[in-house]
Amino acid sequence: MDGNLADGAAQHAADADPTSPDVPLDRMAQLPLGPRPCSIAAALDVLGERWSLLALREMAYGVHRFAKIAGFTGASRDILADRLRKLEDAGVVERRQYSEHPPRFEYHLTQSGRELFPVLLALRTWGDKWAVEAPALDLRHTCGHSVDVELRCGRCGDAVTRASLTPARPR
Repeated sequence: MDGNLADGAAQHAADADPTSPDVPLDRMAQLPLGPRPCSIAAALDVLGERWSLLALREMAYGVHRFAKIAGFTGASRDILADRLRKLEDAGVVERRQYSEHPPRFEYHLTQSGRELFPVLLALRTWGDKWAVEAPALDLRHTCGHSVDVELRCGRCGDAVTRASLTPARPR
């Protein structure tokens, strides 16, 4: 949640402002009904499609050429070209020419794209637990242990949970 609240937030039915300190995340449900501005929705406008996320997975694995991305994802050439174009327009990937005759390009993650790696790991972790019988791959950290994604506060190090979050307007 990015902290942007619906325009009518001040008119909500609860007596306490849901954006004031120490108000639980549940208070967001008491805001006036209507589409709320949200960074999750904005991110999904860019990324929220199967072939886009699978193309990003492949680039994170080090696959950069169109034919290989198509082969490893199973996406049709037309659909993949469209998704890669949209990701490029959004600044998530960049094309790099590797051949002049004929012109050929590779696709690489930008800084924006590289910062999606924790999101991909979280989706993989969820999928391993809830969407497949058995994981197809075990990712191990340099310490030798399987990767276990945990969300922690960058300031205090405590676990981030739904109960530990408080909505607030951006400063």
